[in-house]
Amino acid sequence: MFTKKTLRDIDLQGKTVLLRADYNVPVTDKGNITDDYRITQSLQTIKYLQSQKCKIVICSHLGRPKNSQDSSCSLRPVAKKLQSLLKTPVAFAEDCIGEKAEDAVKKLNQGDILLLENLRFHPEEEKNDANFAKQLASLADVFVQDGFGIVHRAHASTDAITRYLPSVSGLLLAHEVDVITNAMVKPERPLMAVIGGAKIADKIGVLNRFIDIADVLVVGGAMANTFLLARGIPIGKSIAESDDIHLAKDIMKRAQAASKQRNFVFYLPQDGVVAKKIDTKTTTRIVDWDAHVIADIEDYPRQPSLHSSRVEAGEFILDIGPFSSAFISGAMQLCKTVIWNGSLGVTEIPAVHNPIGPFSHGTDQLVDSMLGSHGNRPFSIVGGGDTVGYIENRKLTESFNHVSTGGGASLELMSGKRLPGVEALLNK
Repeated sequence: MFTKKTLRDIDLQGKTVLLRADYNVPVTDKGNITDDYRITQSLQTIKYLQSQKCKIVICSHLGRPKNSQDSSCSLRPVAKKLQSLLKTPVAFAEDCIGEKAEDAVKKLNQGDILLLENLRFHPEEEKNDANFAKQLASLADVFVQDGFGIVHRAHASTDAITRYLPSVSGLLLAHEVDVITNAMVKPERPLMAVIGGAKIADKIGVLNRFIDIADVLVVGGAMANTFLLARGIPIGKSIAESDDIHLAKDIMKRAQAASKQRNFVFYLPQDGVVAKKIDTKTTTRIVDWDAHVIADIEDYPRQPSLHSSRVEAGEFILDIGPFSSAFISGAMQLCKTVIWNGSLGVTEIPAVHNPIGPFSHGTDQLVDSMLGSHGNRPFSIVGGGDTVGYIENRKLTESFNHVSTGGGASLELMSGKRLPGVEALLNK
């Protein structure tokens, strides 16, 4: 249950509202937005504010600008995209504070929308600077926080600003916190978590939490390589964090202890797709380092060679193999809730002859299983930038029960941490 006030809990009729959105979206050199999911998810809150005849002033960040003249980080393309999605004019201010912003706000009528320029053009934003927050706050009567992707940071537009304006949650933020918290506190069981990505250190909190609460925990992506290294399995040139081997060993030790206390499965890939280069036309092969099923079938009646079960020095592990994929899909048939964060392979490499890239087969099979292609269809929660980008490219965002707009924020929420941008809002 979301314990903070939302915009439905206060009188907003005719007021000027400063709305913090998360419009940190990918923009090409030509100003084209390649993934508008975060923008589309903010529309419900904006439309509610329009229904209350508010003057709507939206602020956001985009990227990591080098300076205030960094045009590659301007929010102007977002204003155009927002205007086309809402089918209503969206004004744009050349700055987020000062005279330009103040003049733009003065021109607004009830129901009008204004997008301010990138907050991070001012270094004070990330420093949680009180004076910067006060200038932002002077533009409006009420503050609405709806940027779930940034509430795990204590910045001026998530924390300090709440000291100068009545501050409540938008509809997106409240929904995100509710869905993820409910899945962690009272999930329909069995609960499976599939965690990919590169660095264990980034996800140690969520891995430990899932060892405590999940029935099945699957580790994939480049992060799995560090676990394999910790088990003494050669990984060739694969990406791994050798400094995190001790973390991997600690996590495996905790997982082993948990599996002795209850029905808990901690799963690492038993085979993988390897290649000597990471490109579209490279030759791939399957290495069966743990299961030894594929190698036996492929080489029968001969004894499998060591080559078939060993990643060579010049090779990269770039995806999970078919045995691992089948195991994960099989386990998922018994689960009622699946939480997925992080792809299981290198999903950004396109294929030569079909829609699925050479190192995306494991992730593709995971998606099929989550969407019920093998029978069972669990309640599904998806998070993480690369993960959401992958299902966006496949036009599947509407097929899952919940697709989160926040990577780091969803991980911290799942880990049980408090989110500064949520804590700062008014209690119900």
